[in-house]
Amino acid sequence: MRKRTVYAWLVALLCFLVLMIVTPSIPQSQEYHDFADHRTFLGIPNALNVISNFPFLVIGLVGPVLCYHGNYFRLSLQGELWGWTCFYVGVAAVAVGSSFYHLKPDDARLVWDRLPMTVAFTSIMAIFIIERIDERKGTVSIIPLVLAGIISIVYWRFFDDLRPYALVQFVPCIVIPLMAILLPPIYTHSTYWLWAAGSYLLAKVLEATDDVIYEWTRHIVSGHTLKHLVAAMVPVFLTFMLAKRSVEPERQSLLKTWRVSWTKFREGNSNTESYSYSYTNVQAVEPQ
Repeated sequence: MRKRTVYAWLVALLCFLVLMIVTPSIPQSQEYHDFADHRTFLGIPNALNVISNFPFLVIGLVGPVLCYHGNYFRLSLQGELWGWTCFYVGVAAVAVGSSFYHLKPDDARLVWDRLPMTVAFTSIMAIFIIERIDERKGTVSIIPLVLAGIISIVYWRFFDDLRPYALVQFVPCIVIPLMAILLPPIYTHSTYWLWAAGSYLLAKVLEATDDVIYEWTRHIVSGHTLKHLVAAMVPVFLTFMLAKRSVEPERQSLLKTWRVSWTKFREGNSNTESYSYSYTNVQAVEPQ
C-alpha cells in the first residue's frame, strides 16, 4: 500500500515536470489589478471589493468553533478535524488577505490574497482523499498538499509564472466534482459538494465579467464584488453539509444513486402509461 502511495506521488510529480517543460510560462498580467469599481466609501478605497470579503471572515471563524465546540459536526476521524481546521483557517485568512490586497492592488499584495486560497483548496483535496479513498493517505497528504500550494505562490512571486498556481487552483475544481460523483461517500448529503463547485464556477465567471456587470448594473455593483459574495457560498454550502450529514449506511456513488433514481422514474412513467392504456381499452369495450 505504501509503495502504491509513493508511486502515485512520483507519477504526479513526473506529470507536473512534463507539463512545466512543454508549456510556456504564464506571467501575471498587470491589467488584472485594474478592477471596474474604484469607488471610495467612508475613506475605504475600492470599498465594495474590500467589504465584500466580510462573509469569508464570518464563516471562517464560525467553522472551527463548530468543529471543536462539542464536536457539532460529528467529525469521527482525526484527519477530518485537521483538514477542516486548515480549510476554515484558510477561509478566514482569505477575508484578511483579499481585503488587504484590494485596498491597493498590486503583485506584492496579491500574494496575501492568493496564499490563503491555496490553503483552502489543498486542504479540501486532502479531505476528499480521507473521505473517498483512504483515511491514512488523506491525513498524511494534508501537509504536503498545503505546502505545494504555498510553494506555487512563492514560485509565481519569484519567477512571475502562474502555472503551478493555476494547477493548484483549477485541478481541485475538476477532480472534486468528479470524485463526488464517481466515488462512494462515507457520509450523506454529498450533493452539497456539487453546489459548492457550482458556486465557485459562477464566481470565476463573475470575476471574468467584472466590467460588463458593472455596466449592466449601471455602476451599482461590479462583477468582482459579486464574485466575492458568490465564492463565500462555497464554505457556506460545505458548512451546511457538515451540519446535516450523517454516516451513509449504504455507500454508493452519486452516479449510481442518480442511475437508480432515473430507473425508478422511467419505471413509474411506464407503469402510468400502461395503466392509462388499459383503462382506455376497458372504456372502449364497455357497452354504451
